[in-house]
Amino acid sequence: MHVLIVLAHPEPRSFNHALTRTAVHTLTTLGHTVEVSDLHAQHFDPVAGRGDFTTTLDPDFLHLQREQKHAFEHATYAPDIRAEHDKLDRADLVIFQFPVWWRSTPAILKGWFDRVLTVGYAYGATKVFETGGLRGKRALLSVTFGGPTTAQEADEVLRQIHEGVLAFVGFDVLTPFVVGGPRAMTEQARATELTRYERTLADLAGTTPATASALV
Repeated sequence: MHVLIVLAHPEPRSFNHALTRTAVHTLTTLGHTVEVSDLHAQHFDPVAGRGDFTTTLDPDFLHLQREQKHAFEHATYAPDIRAEHDKLDRADLVIFQFPVWWRSTPAILKGWFDRVLTVGYAYGATKVFETGGLRGKRALLSVTFGGPTTAQEADEVLRQIHEGVLAFVGFDVLTPFVVGGPRAMTEQARATELTRYERTLADLAGTTPATASALV
């Protein structure tokens, strides 16, 4: 299995980075291959616009979805978008690692969704859900909340990402890995959570897509 981890946290000493290092170590030890898109480290630009394309269909009016479709059909995406598409093409499993900020993703990850999950490549008029461009691939959200979190709260926050983004473009969505309030935990408690993540990743071979009523 080849795994892509899309990491959206600016601090290398954060618990999100610790989870990423745990994932890389665990998965490679199990014989899988892993690559990481560390969005902050690679200075990923989250703002969609004309810079997403090497040429444009209409130089006078920017219709983003129309330009994305044109870029897909004529291979005129900007190099950074092509690079993320190549990583997605290689991946069997994509792990999105991020802290929940304002009950959503950090802006840099939202921008990754905007610029990378494009019309033509990831979705289209007849290319959604079961026929989406990323069908056959699995997706896992590995997230941290700022404080202790109930399963109901996590479900409410993550449902739109699961259904409105990942499932929409064809991913089989796995039950998320959720850690509530790591900053307030003891070192031992954080170590326990990392061990729990190791077990979760080791069990992935037998993991089935999450249902809408059992996302956490």
